[in-house]
Amino acid sequence: MKKVYFIWIWWIGVSAVARYYNENWWQVFWSDKFWSELVGTLKKEWMDIIIWEDETRITNEFDLVIYTEAIPNIQIEIIQSRGLWIKTISYPEALAEIANFQKLVAVSGSHGKSTTSSMISIMLKNTDLNFTSIVWTLLKEFGNKNFYTSNNDNWKQINNNYFVIEACEYKRSFLKYTPFIWIITNIDLDHLDYYHDLADYESAFSDFLANIKPNWYAILNANCTSSMKLFNLRKDINYIIINNEDFLISHIDWKKETIDFPKIVLQVPGNHIEFDAKIAFAVWKILNLDDKDILNSLENYTWVWRRWEIVWITENWNILMSDYGHHPTEIKFTLDALKQKHSDKKLLVIFQPHQYNRTLNLIEWFKDCFSSADTLIIPDIYESRDTKEDQDKINSKKLIELINHPNKFDWEWLENTLNLILDYDGKNPDSSIILLLWAWNVDDLRYKIKVI
Repeated sequence: MKKVYFIWIWWIGVSAVARYYNENWWQVFWSDKFWSELVGTLKKEWMDIIIWEDETRITNEFDLVIYTEAIPNIQIEIIQSRGLWIKTISYPEALAEIANFQKLVAVSGSHGKSTTSSMISIMLKNTDLNFTSIVWTLLKEFGNKNFYTSNNDNWKQINNNYFVIEACEYKRSFLKYTPFIWIITNIDLDHLDYYHDLADYESAFSDFLANIKPNWYAILNANCTSSMKLFNLRKDINYIIINNEDFLISHIDWKKETIDFPKIVLQVPGNHIEFDAKIAFAVWKILNLDDKDILNSLENYTWVWRRWEIVWITENWNILMSDYGHHPTEIKFTLDALKQKHSDKKLLVIFQPHQYNRTLNLIEWFKDCFSSADTLIIPDIYESRDTKEDQDKINSKKLIELINHPNKFDWEWLENTLNLILDYDGKNPDSSIILLLWAWNVDDLRYKIKVI
């Protein structure tokens, strides 16, 4: 058996790649910064884990080392692996090696990647097509995992396999992928710890356009100005333009056809979720699947881990939910849709920002994105790739002061926040949605909130 070592596997996409290697009979080892429920689950799948780091575990017996892009070059395990001349590659490089020789469907964009890729993956699971999927969430249809491969008799005929991934734009890492179908859900400025401005951010997507296999497809959002700048930049691919009511197919031979969307009745509300479903519908039409099968897959879609996830009902009959929204645009869409669906409920939001740097760069958008929340709590800010200078400029107390909201609290760390949630749950029975809106360990509070 070959052996692979993952450094800091906690990132959801990396754990899916670990499951891929485990499925293919590699021995999987890894190190992690913290214990989590995800790590505990992976350990039960016969992966060898330690918390923190130990360079003595990495020897010449390993065939491959994979690391997240959050790893500093001075991390002792990565120094050890390179010193032993072991093949050492990043997560995007590893995923590219796995996926690029198959019929790759790459879902990119600032928001909606997990929802769109999940919808496409669930649809493929309901067909006889061969496919593999690596998504950044956990699907109940995949046995609560983020990795799935079909078990059809001819699944090993790799060239006939579809492979669905989320293609992240951070550090232009998605430029390593060469898809047959490339989807842009939207382009909304982000990752300003790497990109200089919107023009720089847009240029990454423009560069990726060159990676699409000739004669295949780019799918663009008609409502997104930055996305539409890519239309017709290449003459050897087909374009699909997603509108609200229909989609336009612009073929290489200049022929055009417009297809109306059927009525799609989703169980998850929100215009942004409906738009993701329409993107998925267009992908499935490319694959010549029956409309009834497509609609059945979409209309049975409920939720996935961290995306509109209903965790459970608390002991006082309030709805506990979890969502990974961390960009102001995502937050506003999520809260507005929740308020629309549950107009009779109060909304208690516990928000953990992702990165000090992102919080600083998007501060003007954060100020007004919580208007649909009745009560807002910010316990702390999750640190990742942040400088000491960034951390000195902003904290939860300063952020709360800047946000325009009449009922807001800086609750100073998770234990205090947990006490407030439990107190709120007791004093407001059967009246509210309690939403864990998070980037890291605020979601662990779910395990300390009692169920009915």
